[in-house]
Amino acid sequence: MKRTPWISGVKRRWLWVAILGLAALMLSSCSPANFRTQAAQVDRIVQSSLSDPKTFNTALSQEANDLFGYIYEGLVTLNGLTGEIEPLQAESWEISDDRLTIVMKLREGLRWSDGEPLDADDVVFTYNEIYLNPDIPAAARDLLRIGQSRTLPTVRKLDDLRVEFRTTEPFAPLLRYTGLEILPEHILRPTIENNDSAGNPLFLSTWGSGTPPSEIIGNGPYRFVYYGTNERMIVDRNPYYWRRNDQGEPQPYIDRVITQIVESTDTSFLQFRSGGLDVLGVQPDFYSLLKREEQRNNFTIYTGGPTLSSSFISFNLNKGSRDGRPLIDPIKSRWFNNLAFRQAVAYAIDRRTMTNNIFRGLGEPQHSPFPIQGPYYLSPEQGLKVYDYNPERARELLLGAGFQYNDQGQLLDADGNRVRFTLITNAGNKIREAMGVQIRQDLSRIGIQVDFQPLAFNTLIERLNRTLDWECHLLGFSGGGVEPTGSINIWLPEGALHTFNQQPGPGQPPIQGWQVADWERRLGDYIIQGSQEFDEDRRREIYGQMQQEIAEYVPFIYLINPLAMAAVRDRIQGVQYSALGGAFWNLHELRIEE
Repeated sequence: MKRTPWISGVKRRWLWVAILGLAALMLSSCSPANFRTQAAQVDRIVQSSLSDPKTFNTALSQEANDLFGYIYEGLVTLNGLTGEIEPLQAESWEISDDRLTIVMKLREGLRWSDGEPLDADDVVFTYNEIYLNPDIPAAARDLLRIGQSRTLPTVRKLDDLRVEFRTTEPFAPLLRYTGLEILPEHILRPTIENNDSAGNPLFLSTWGSGTPPSEIIGNGPYRFVYYGTNERMIVDRNPYYWRRNDQGEPQPYIDRVITQIVESTDTSFLQFRSGGLDVLGVQPDFYSLLKREEQRNNFTIYTGGPTLSSSFISFNLNKGSRDGRPLIDPIKSRWFNNLAFRQAVAYAIDRRTMTNNIFRGLGEPQHSPFPIQGPYYLSPEQGLKVYDYNPERARELLLGAGFQYNDQGQLLDADGNRVRFTLITNAGNKIREAMGVQIRQDLSRIGIQVDFQPLAFNTLIERLNRTLDWECHLLGFSGGGVEPTGSINIWLPEGALHTFNQQPGPGQPPIQGWQVADWERRLGDYIIQGSQEFDEDRRREIYGQMQQEIAEYVPFIYLINPLAMAAVRDRIQGVQYSALGGAFWNLHELRIEE
């Protein structure tokens, strides 16, 4: 099941190093035949995940985790087709006339997966003691900060079924963020009130990946029953789950979901073809072969338009120093901070060729970080500036900015320095590596030498997150959803994902001389202004201005939006696939028909 995008997106600090899609490895001991025998042929789905979970604690997780969408729920959710906010654990809500208060009314009879009752106390505990607690490093807290003051909402119990969320100033996304997962007070309160030997709340070490699944208590449609490292996770239907269909029949209908752990998308492709998996995220290089096998092997390839993810290259614009040593060579820093240079590079990349050759035509050139499915996307037809392939315009910009060419056609700066930089990305991602090779070729046509260097994951993270010793990277963000404030950590200069001009993280050496450009500050201001505006036309106007400035100043040079695609076995009935919700956003409605 794909987690609600606007929730899952806030929990991954370095989402751009994730490989999109599903993968699986069906070991002989984990074959579908064995599952059917062991489970007495219960209705089940077999899917895959690229890695083991780092934690079972959803509040502390910094990554995508397939498990959480099955075992936890919030008060509201998003419809995977329309993006509209819908009731979940709350059955209704009321918003005050001054837009400062939301009162959520919970459903009667809610229970945790251990059978204990769930009520307003659990909601207040989750927000006040976990998400809003300064001693708990919950990523969700940044989403809940309001306005220029960055204050947090207050959350209080009105009665057993009603909870009030109140803000000091208008905050349009607040209703969406009542969809954060609720956690059980009766299990977790002692971990908040008691500390370890170092003086830290026990919560910080609670529900790690070594915790027995039976100890993980949730409120979602499934409960956690098995985990084997580098093997698989299993969730079974939660007998205490609240949802019923119109005839009173318990939902979900599917009894079990098995998630295989594997690190190879190639292997998952082979296992799907052999019948070992029920769902596969379709990569462009798999599409043609799978399409030919669709009818013969009884599956359907669903497409949902461009993904909500982004791919880009970005230059390190940080002008700061550590211990008297500049983070970036001052010569190269002058190039990177030259607007004409960034715009020239944007014009020099042939996105159409990249789409056709690397993505097999299954994608579109990307112009904005905002998803086209969302209400705030500004299209080129509406006036958004774009950088269609134009090497002549690129050379014109460079010459106008004082760069020059030598007799060999090599680009030099005004002081005669050869323009050359290193482009890094994560090794092992075949599509990204192919994109890097093309970018190197495209920029050579305007005289720039690019040293393309795919790096091992740990090395990449060390450079991007600690040393900040990088010149240009090819990466991406995914899962931000259609609410712009879901990407606030990218656009606020102080944000943890403000990667093109980053401040040091907690516990890291300080940076001297860190500077923020006026346009850079405005991008953060737009996010905050939009969050305080309830008039949708005005919100679209604000975010349209923001996209225009992003396109003008190109902190990220956007590349390609691949099509969202998934292959799903035809025995799974009721799939309503979309780029926003994925294949299983309505899992409670799906049925198995052999």
